[in-house]
Amino acid sequence: MLDDTMKQQLKTYLANLREPVELVASLGEGEKSDQTRQLLEEIAALHDDVSASFDGTDARKPSFIIRRASDAEKWVRFAGLPMGHEFTSLVLALLWAGGHPPKFDADLLEQVRGLEGDFEFEMYFSLSCHNCPDVVQALTLMALENPRITATLIEGGTFKDEVDAREVMAVPATFLNGEPFYNGKMELAEILARLDTNADARAAEKLADKPPFEVLVIGGGPAGAAAAIYTARKGFSTGIAAERFGGQLNDTLGIENLPGTPYTEGPKLAADLQRHVGEYEIDTINLARAVELVPATKEGGLHQVRLANGATLKARSLILSTGARWRNLGVPGEAEYRNKGVAYCPHCDGPLFKGKRIAVIGGGNSGVEAAIDLAKIVGHVTLVEFDEKLRADEVLQAKLRSMPNVEIVTSGQTTEITGNNGKVDGMIVKNRKSGEERRIELEGVFVQIGLVPNTEWLAESGLELSKHGEIVTDEEGRTNLPGIFGAGDVTTVPYKQIVVAMGEGSKAGLSAFDYLIRTEPVEEIAAAA
Repeated sequence: MLDDTMKQQLKTYLANLREPVELVASLGEGEKSDQTRQLLEEIAALHDDVSASFDGTDARKPSFIIRRASDAEKWVRFAGLPMGHEFTSLVLALLWAGGHPPKFDADLLEQVRGLEGDFEFEMYFSLSCHNCPDVVQALTLMALENPRITATLIEGGTFKDEVDAREVMAVPATFLNGEPFYNGKMELAEILARLDTNADARAAEKLADKPPFEVLVIGGGPAGAAAAIYTARKGFSTGIAAERFGGQLNDTLGIENLPGTPYTEGPKLAADLQRHVGEYEIDTINLARAVELVPATKEGGLHQVRLANGATLKARSLILSTGARWRNLGVPGEAEYRNKGVAYCPHCDGPLFKGKRIAVIGGGNSGVEAAIDLAKIVGHVTLVEFDEKLRADEVLQAKLRSMPNVEIVTSGQTTEITGNNGKVDGMIVKNRKSGEERRIELEGVFVQIGLVPNTEWLAESGLELSKHGEIVTDEEGRTNLPGIFGAGDVTTVPYKQIVVAMGEGSKAGLSAFDYLIRTEPVEEIAAAA
């Protein structure tokens, strides 16, 4: 199961074990069980403190638990093989079970240990899902830190009948005590916020004591990270308030157009940015969703940003880099069948539609790339583009047209997504030239039609927005309000690209620096401090 390189890497990691670890497998007949036995035997052979047994009696076969030998009440179960994106999750589970301290915020760890109640988590993942590891690792940590929490992490391809019975059509899919808990990526803090009803109040109380920042960045994507690094390097007190650090990077798989980096993946780049930010005295506030901007009444005064948890942050200058999100079709059936056949991440959810008929909506690069990837997995792909022709790069169009199980529909307007028994069963497409409507029978719809800027919270702020809702900025990233700057996909800057966002964030940081050194703080600064 493991090649020589992986064995050597794992052996190096296992040298960090502080206590013996037990692997207990429940196996049946067949190739998957044989592979599970081989994997566990190979792991056990790499370190004397790891033992493997095969006398488990769990109904899910193949599956295995990982537990500390001295504390059998704390365990995590993998059902199926945690390879691909989940191999790192397996390594971390072994290390944490073996007493190696997890690299999580101490307050979060205490919150996990202090949770009251019994929590039985079941979570479905696919080996190609780049959003799943965060959820897998968070639940693993919770199960290994609190004996009243269990986590069973299930590879959907191995347990296809179970996936179908529970109508799981998008991953990561998490169940709690037998009931749906959440569909989508979650970090540890987000899970705890859902379980701990007092989490928001404690977070707001903690933030209330923060003094005003000289620079406060709202948004933690490439633009926000770059802006914060630049202002921190200039010696200004800098904070980042982000609903989710990394932004859309967390939902992006292959990145091949970042100069100097031939290939990386979104979650890795997000982690790299977070590490870079962490090298400076930047106050990073995660899970911070901005809901209102109150601009300063005088130039040089304090701007205020109110958060969803009730806290208010203040700063002499603001850099708004809240990014954008996937655009919805806005047709009947889309919201009703979200995660029941309507999906937005082909890499995450594509394997769940193996052999089935699906549609991709959108003929730009994202849509055509999605259709190419999905055509290798599913039975048939219908690509629907609103325009008269595809807008993707010619090389992508040529590749798509070469695939035998793809139909391309142009001048097509999706008017409805239909379903039956709680799942997608088709869609209605109108020909924009003839007006003729056509029903296409299928089991999945992947929406890839562009982005919407995250600016709804700015509607009453006095900040100038374009007709598309973007923050209007000049060539230096300045907005119409003194001391407030914009950067990245949320602004009117053309070309929504990672490298462009990084440059715009750097520019906004330098512009904020220029503003601060030329603007005297008004009296309210001293009073607030």
